[in-house]
Amino acid sequence: MFPAAETITNGDGQVRRFSDERGVEWVASVAAEQGGDYKGRYYLILHRPEAEDEEPVALTDVRWNSPKTAERTMNTMSSLELRRRLRSARGRARAGAIA
Repeated sequence: MFPAAETITNGDGQVRRFSDERGVEWVASVAAEQGGDYKGRYYLILHRPEAEDEEPVALTDVRWNSPKTAERTMNTMSSLELRRRLRSARGRARAGAIA
C-alpha cells in the first residue's frame, strides 16, 4: 500500500490515456507523496479507468521533483514507453508476490 497521494493532471486538465498490448485502456497520471521531503516527491501511477476498485500500479522508480517537470515528461512519453513501463511494473509485482 502506498501513502496517500494526490493525482496531478497535465496542463489541459487531462491525464495520459493508452492501451496495453491486449487493447485494455489505461490512464497514466502523477501522484505526490505527502510529507516534508520534496525531492522526488512526484511519481508515475497507472490505472484502468473502469476498475475503480483496483489499486493503481505505482511506478515509484519514475520520480520528479515538481509537478511542472512531471507534466513535461508525461507529455513527451509515447504510448510504447507507457506500455513498456506497465509491463515492467506488472512483472516486478508478480516477482514480489512469489518471493
